[in-house]
Amino acid sequence: MKTLSVKKVNDSAITSAEQIPTIFDIEQIPFHQIDCINWKDYPYHPDVKFRIAHTGNAILLHYCITEQSVRATAPEDNGRVWEDSCAEFFVQPGTDNQYYNFECNCAGTLLIEYGKPGNREHAPLETVGQVMRWASLGRTPFEERLGECSWQLALRIPISAFFHHSLTSLDGMRMKANFYKCGDKLQTPHFLSWSPIALPSPCFHCPDFFGEITFESNK
Repeated sequence: MKTLSVKKVNDSAITSAEQIPTIFDIEQIPFHQIDCINWKDYPYHPDVKFRIAHTGNAILLHYCITEQSVRATAPEDNGRVWEDSCAEFFVQPGTDNQYYNFECNCAGTLLIEYGKPGNREHAPLETVGQVMRWASLGRTPFEERLGECSWQLALRIPISAFFHHSLTSLDGMRMKANFYKCGDKLQTPHFLSWSPIALPSPCFHCPDFFGEITFESNK
């Protein structure tokens, strides 16, 4: 099982998600690759890396991606963002096989759900709106653009986004998680993961294959 230690950083300077990459540079937050090709029928391998930190009351994420084409057609939050150029973070705070999925396309349109595999509940749109987002390609939906494109995405996910839990601090917590990149309806569909998945066909809703992340409490 893959493991990852999540550094704690100061939240006081963050007023927008666009600041997150710079803060990560200053704090020397390392990148990790999303590079597991789990299904031979989908061999395409875009370059995908992410880095993660936390502030005690929020999770900070920064994705850097280069792929053959990009797409962002989902018109609004809680839509079908996984069909677009999409970066995803699935995380399980407890031990009951229920987990959250945070899925965000390259225009910053976000889906949040909670539950067990096959039984998912959308987060209220008010909750989704609490997540700060920055997308280097802008926030306007667009049809697929062919040709190599590099883009970035940054998210600040407050603990209030865990809408079925009453978290008070991330300090010292351990959670199971996985990080993904997909594009179900792109010219070249692909399904990459951080922690490998041993299933016969593409499926990200599989907590048995999540890795483990530990939130540091050193600040």
